[in-house]
Amino acid sequence: MTAAERQDLMMATLRRERKATIHSFAAACGCDARTIRRDIEALSASGFPVETVQGNGGGVRLAEWYQPHRTTLGPEQLEVLRRFMASADSTDRMVLDSIIDQFGPRR
Repeated sequence: MTAAERQDLMMATLRRERKATIHSFAAACGCDARTIRRDIEALSASGFPVETVQGNGGGVRLAEWYQPHRTTLGPEQLEVLRRFMASADSTDRMVLDSIIDQFGPRR
């Protein structure tokens, strides 16, 4: 299995299950844990929201904020919209509020 195939498999699994262990990925890909760790580093360096967690129950997971099937505002974007909302008229405030409702974090 190539690095791209392993990384695709890892991201598909994480999108579906949100977390997994390095050893489960190594077994599924037929490689060792060191290879999986390098793949995780490569995914992170490419901007994928992959995190490692140490300790009992640790492993690999998608970042809490990441919603794979939904475009979500980042914290900085949300803050700017909220600042604009404070000085907007009522019509613009309604539009800004609808944007935050649609693309902001789940409440």
